Amino acid sequence: MEHLKAWGDDEKEGPFRQHHVLSEKEEKTEVNYRLSPSDLTFLYEGCKHCFVLKVKHGIGQPSIPLPGVFSAIAALQKDYYSEKRTEDFCPLIPPGVVKYGELWVRSRSVDLPGCASTCFIKGRFDIVAELDDGSYAVLDFKTGKPSDDKTKMYARQLHAYAMALEHPARNALQLSPVSKLGLLYFTPDGCKQEALTRQSLEGDMRCIEVARHDDAFLSFLGEVVRLLDGPLPPPETDRCAWCKYRTRTRGPTAPGEGEGKEAALPTCPQCKGPMQLKRGRFGEFWSCLSYPDCKGTRKA
Repeated sequence: MEHLKAWGDDEKEGPFRQHHVLSEKEEKTEVNYRLSPSDLTFLYEGCKHCFVLKVKHGIGQPSIPLPGVFSAIAALQKDYYSEKRTEDFCPLIPPGVVKYGELWVRSRSVDLPGCASTCFIKGRFDIVAELDDGSYAVLDFKTGKPSDDKTKMYARQLHAYAMALEHPARNALQLSPVSKLGLLYFTPDGCKQEALTRQSLEGDMRCIEVARHDDAFLSFLGEVVRLLDGPLPPPETDRCAWCKYRTRTRGPTAPGEGEGKEAALPTCPQCKGPMQLKRGRFGEFWSCLSYPDCKGTRKA
């Protein structure tokens, strides 16, 4: 399928003359970071220390039950809007039909200037509409009150899905071109007692179109990869509750040092590179981030 010119092409001028998606033959053997579209929003903005721990070293923040409620709402919305016409619920998006929901995508590796490593996108979108003109619209559900700051941050997530759909890895889903991006904000403002054992939640539903700025997104990815290639950022105890908790519960490391420090992360015994925490048949272990090119491991 034809790709949007904004993403560039091997035979055309475009951002991929400098920032480009690697072909299967060009795949590099250095560290290839997996980036989840959702992690590029609140986790990246909230704490660079926790972001690097998760993406580079496989140590994520503990999950809490509350976000599951938002996932449940999004799943119900996906089922409701399946096969709906876009003009019936989001007139900002050209006419089309919602054809795809909650499917996994994975991009080819992206090589960025000034970065020693590559990255790829892997995640699951909410819904994609097939438009009458043959292109596609990627739409994401959000629960909460919309704001310009949130929309700007969520735009990264939508751009990541678009890149993965237009430049998929081998055997991954391809939908191209992606001509429109949008957010569907649900802002609860009331509830009804439908029956003795049934309650319904209702609220405002707002559709916001997100403009594509592919060059800006590629520059952002370069910023992310350079952060991952660098040293582990210090804990952000002033604004990250998880960093503050980990630091306080470690206790003093030496007399007079006050709050504890982060434990040193292991390096690969074979290539001396960074390692990632993984889980296998016999429990957790450290694996070289360059696997399968390097098979170094350590006990967790």
